[in-house]
Amino acid sequence: MPRPTKAQAKGRQAESEAAGHLRAHGLKLIARNYRSRFGEVDLIMSDHGVIVFVEVKRRRSASFMKPAESVDIHKQRRLAMAAGRFLATHPRYGRQPARFDVVTITGPNYQPRFDWIQDAFQLDDSAGY
Repeated sequence: MPRPTKAQAKGRQAESEAAGHLRAHGLKLIARNYRSRFGEVDLIMSDHGVIVFVEVKRRRSASFMKPAESVDIHKQRRLAMAAGRFLATHPRYGRQPARFDVVTITGPNYQPRFDWIQDAFQLDDSAGY
């Protein structure tokens, strides 16, 4: 397996930090980096019977663009299609309610600031999931 790039390593670190933050708030980790032909979901967690598909964004500073702003409608659709594929291939979770959350991390590594946006977006049935 090839060595991860610096950006990939930073992304994995941010996902680990976000997973820890969410676990501290009572969520349980189901999967990390779920990949399908539609895209990747950073974290899949359970929040008291709700399946939570989490997109993680890390930025040193929010001065140029807030990290959550980079989760545009195209990214939302890819996440929804990947989530739909996960639910289709894991029927154990298919009947549970689901939501899409975004966790943003800003600031230095030694003092990260977490912003957890629950139910960050919803897509209508025409989105394909």
